[in-house]
Amino acid sequence: MRYTCHSEYLPLASVFLKTAADAFVDEPKLMAEWEALNYLSKPDLTASKIEYIAFETILKNAGIDTKYFPMDKKVSLDAMYCRDASIATDYGMLICTMGKEARKMEPSAQRKAFELNGIPVLGAIRAPGTLEGGDVAWLNEKTLAVGHTYRTNLEGIRQLKAFLSPHGVEVIVADLPHYRGVQDVFHLMSILSPVDKDLAVVYSPLMPIRFRNLLLDMGYKLVEVPEDEFVSMGCNVLAIGPRKCIMVEGNPKTQAVLEKAGCEVFTYKGLEISVKGGGGPTCLTRPLKRLV
Repeated sequence: MRYTCHSEYLPLASVFLKTAADAFVDEPKLMAEWEALNYLSKPDLTASKIEYIAFETILKNAGIDTKYFPMDKKVSLDAMYCRDASIATDYGMLICTMGKEARKMEPSAQRKAFELNGIPVLGAIRAPGTLEGGDVAWLNEKTLAVGHTYRTNLEGIRQLKAFLSPHGVEVIVADLPHYRGVQDVFHLMSILSPVDKDLAVVYSPLMPIRFRNLLLDMGYKLVEVPEDEFVSMGCNVLAIGPRKCIMVEGNPKTQAVLEKAGCEVFTYKGLEISVKGGGGPTCLTRPLKRLV
């Protein structure tokens, strides 16, 4: 069997998670942090744990090897959205530098976990560069898209290219709009979720024209998320295999279009762990290896 990290849709073999229990810790931590982190409202601790277990069960039932980032009181509630602090490549993990100041401790915590698990590290993005994993998506094995956003700056992108260009990886930049501003979470994967080699879930109103046309030129068919389901995270879809994906429940229009396109769709109740903090199923996971 051959594995790759350079895919968003191939069968997911292994993944790192940060559980709600280990990220939210207790009521005092929730009370101290949720508002400053720009959550819609304070997550309910008990309900969050229940929602997370249901999400985690979908992954385990699919036979995916789940590894865990440990509880660490030095990181914020946002550590549950563990995709953002690192990027998986076939040459080792890239450790990010966060564009959100409150999350600055997460990359080093993840690096420690990778090293303890014997997972090689290719390198790290250094300040003043910033780069977050939610701004990065593999379009194919040799093409990586990266969003230029308030969380990922041009220096971070330059360093990303320097790490990957020697390995023949083309890095394509998508310049994203201001949208709701500096304080809001708006990543490339807020508007793009590949679910097969030629199918992607998108929110076109916030997508750069040049980048959208590139996807079409590459042969992608686009599942268009309606405006009323963008705010409920209809565009944040995690593929655990070709046309086999997980999304937050409450997006029936997008789910119906995916199913019409031949997708098997699993849903979980994500009010506490996804909607309030702005992090859907792609954000809740740091995918590692996928089966080629």
